[in-house]
Formats: sequence, C-alpha cells, structure tokens
Amino acid sequence: MRAGVVVAARPGVEDLAARAEELGLHSFWVNDTPMVHGDPFVALSLCAKATRRIKLGIGVTSPALRSAPAAACGIAGLNALAPGRIVCGVGTGNTARRTLGMPPTTASALESFTAGLQDLCAGRSTEYREGDRVRDIRFLHAGAHVNTTDPIEFVVAALGSKAAAVAGRRGAGLISFGLLEPTAWHALRDARRQAARGTSPGQGSPANSYVVTSLHLLHEDEDPHGDAARDATGHLVLSFLDYAADAPAFARELGPDEREAVRKLLERRGTTAAAPDRYTKLYPNYLGRIAPQDRDLVLPSLMHTLALVGTRDDVLTRITALERAGVDELLIQPVIDPAAEMARLAELLA
Repeated sequence: MRAGVVVAARPGVEDLAARAEELGLHSFWVNDTPMVHGDPFVALSLCAKATRRIKLGIGVTSPALRSAPAAACGIAGLNALAPGRIVCGVGTGNTARRTLGMPPTTASALESFTAGLQDLCAGRSTEYREGDRVRDIRFLHAGAHVNTTDPIEFVVAALGSKAAAVAGRRGAGLISFGLLEPTAWHALRDARRQAARGTSPGQGSPANSYVVTSLHLLHEDEDPHGDAARDATGHLVLSFLDYAADAPAFARELGPDEREAVRKLLERRGTTAAAPDRYTKLYPNYLGRIAPQDRDLVLPSLMHTLALVGTRDDVLTRITALERAGVDELLIQPVIDPAAEMARLAELLA
C-alpha cells in the first residue's frame, strides 16, 4: 500500500513536504478548514516549489467554502506550479462548515461543484449559476496563469453511499477520515461502482481510494492505551467527540462511555450541545495535539476504531485487510513529531 501524510495548512509545511518526498512517501496533503487552519493554496504553493515528485493534495475543499471558479483557479494554478502532481479532494464541508456554526452542504451541490471543477480544470466550459441566472464560464487566461493540460486527480470525501455515488458518477476516487473497517470500504466502493455504470470511461481516472488516520507503533511491553498512544491518536478521537458534541442526534446513537466522554468535553469547553455559539468553544486547536488533561477522553474503543495502534505485525495485518478492501493509500495525520512519524510510516510500508 502507498503512504502519505496530512497536516494543517500553514507556512513552513514545505519543509515537511520536502522531507516526505525524501522518505519516498507518495503524497502530501493539507486541510482546507479556513477558520481553524491556514490557507491550503498558500501552503501547497510553497510545497510545490520545495518538491519535485510527491503528489500534493487538498483534503478537502467544498462548495460551501468556495465558488467553483475561485476553487478551480487555485487548483489549476497549483497545477501550473506542480504539473500533474495535484490531487483535489472535495466534500460537503462537514467540519469546515461546522467551524462556522453552519451545516454541511448537500450531495447534489457537491456533485455540481465537482463537475464544475473537473470541467474548468480541464480547460472546458461549465455551467455557473447564481440564483436564477445561469452562464457558461471558462478560463479566459491560460499559459503561465493556470495549467489545464496536465491531469488533476479528484477524490470525493465519503463516509456513506451518497457521496460515494457522486464519486462514481464523476469518475473520481474516494477519501475517508478514520474509516478503518474493511466492510465499510467494500460498501463505499460498491456504491461508487454501481453509480459509475453508464458514465464515460476514463472521465476522471485514476479513481484511487485514500484513508486518513493516525499511527502509533507500540514498543515492547508498551501499554496500548498509555499516554504515548493517547497523545498520538487523541486528535482524531477528539475530532470525533467534537462532531458528536455538535450533533446531538448523532451523540444519542453512541454507547454510554462515548456519551459520557461527549458530556465531559462539553463541560470542559464551557458550552452545551444547544448553545448557538458552541462551535467557537469546540473547534479551537482542531486536529492539533491534545492537552494532557484531555487524555481521559481518548477512549480505547475510539482509538481502535479511528486509528492504527498496535505492534508492527498487528498494524500490518489491519493495513493488509484495508488494501484487500480496495484502499490504495494510507494517509496519517502526525501531531507529536511529524518528521519522526513520517519516517516510521515510510519504514513500515517500505
């Protein structure tokens, strides 16, 4: 299985991108969460100038964040800096919208947005709508401004069948966050495959599948639920609890231990699930290294569900199962010592 890394967008990540390339990793991604992280186009522009081979990904942008013309200009501009090395992830904006106190957009809007990006980034015209007004648009500049010649890879963020079907109809790949259950990947790929029937061959090829997680390899006799393991995986677990705290209907479906962790999180952040401004308390430091006092919220059940923690053999067994389910690339989000964590990933999958 191929390996890559996802980090928060900020100036300075170009050094990590260069190191990832030296280690032989396949891709380097940054998040697009405007109110929490830096700008992905700025960050990846720096990465493009610092690297020559590694794929550069946005994970993920959304029609609820950017218009298709603006997003396409940024993506095709990156493609001019790193020809043929750009991967554009698109999604409904679940987290990025919630950090604004707003709900994610719809699968229909996601599909229209993806189609528009694919058309514009390939140099074609596309339909652009504002209210009742509809116009055909295309890039009116090319050459050094944007690159519409070299291919751009598109992937759709999916946890369920609706988004997977969008990927199928658009000939795009899949990316999912913390989805380590092989049967779930079989279901996503089946939904994508069924939706792809009747579409033009090669419309958006390649159609790779990526899973985002974190990795902690245990030393001999190390506690799998000790401080080191919780620190390495806590950002994923707390992102799950943040979502549950922000979505009471989802939280009610969790087990008693998870519901209690959500209650504690809300209490510690000084807010409630009904507070209209709860997003301002839940999402600061989103996907950043957790505070030691929050380690107790990193439940073993969620660590196992969302992250790869275990001996080398244990982790490789889980990775093999994911590969058999159709996952092409493992992306980790390192927060403790990114350079060291990337090196361990490269060595593990060498």
